[in-house]
Amino acid sequence: MKLTILGCYAATPRTLTNPTSQVLELNNELFLIDCGEGTQVELRRNKVKFSKIKHVFISHLHGDHFFGLIGLISTFMLLGRETELHIHGPKGIKEIITLQLKMSKSWTSYPLYFHELTGREPEVILETKKVTVETIPLDHRVYTNGFLFREKPGDRKLLMEEVEKYPIDVAYYRGIKKGKDAVLDDGTVIPNELLTADPEPPLSYAFCSDTAYRPEIASQLKNVSVLYHEATFLEEHAYLAAPTKHSTAKEAAAIARSASVSKLILGHFSTRYDSILPFKEEAQEIFPEVELAEDGKNFSFY
Repeated sequence: MKLTILGCYAATPRTLTNPTSQVLELNNELFLIDCGEGTQVELRRNKVKFSKIKHVFISHLHGDHFFGLIGLISTFMLLGRETELHIHGPKGIKEIITLQLKMSKSWTSYPLYFHELTGREPEVILETKKVTVETIPLDHRVYTNGFLFREKPGDRKLLMEEVEKYPIDVAYYRGIKKGKDAVLDDGTVIPNELLTADPEPPLSYAFCSDTAYRPEIASQLKNVSVLYHEATFLEEHAYLAAPTKHSTAKEAAAIARSASVSKLILGHFSTRYDSILPFKEEAQEIFPEVELAEDGKNFSFY
């Protein structure tokens, strides 16, 4: 699992920082999460292949999370894209994008599908052969979802030393890796657990931005591999978090601790701060496994 941070700051772009956007690669599938201004420039800078992006997930309709989408859609057309593109986001995203395409007479040359979200409870919104994606209902000033990406369990591992003890044709190896028992020509059944080992634990990634402190989401996030949670403010500015419906670094850490996640990544920093290091220090008082998002930073998880 690889995560590339294209932008991780709140509100407006600056010369050296970008609003929210990131690319998640999970089990060889690529997903774009949010699409603030400058996303396509950062995709190029980080050498992400445009053609591999088939699904875009928009958390909410504040500009710093989707103003880059129409530009990306238009660039795909200029590049001669033929592969379909799926946009998953709040109700209204289709109207916004299609109006811009209509007024600029720039209809796409490729299939463009919108999957609008209105639910207030977690729901699976995408299932591929290798990955499922479900919403994480959040608490912000407009309708907002986070997204939980889960790798499906892989095949079981063949224990070749054990397998070779029996006259098992290689044609049956695939079925055995899928969990089937081996049946020999004489009818003898060799239980699967004697021939295989458990697969690697599946990886998972939760994206939670933007949101007020919402401790009830911890149950949905239980034991996820990596949690990205917004930390717009430090605790000294907690009085700003409530009216704007954002979180502090300590609140993000409290969610990570309650959910027993393996790793917490903080992001969506307010541009009022000259340094983001205090965010890590503050969060580690509650939860030790903390990383800071930074534009252009890559994370790999195994």
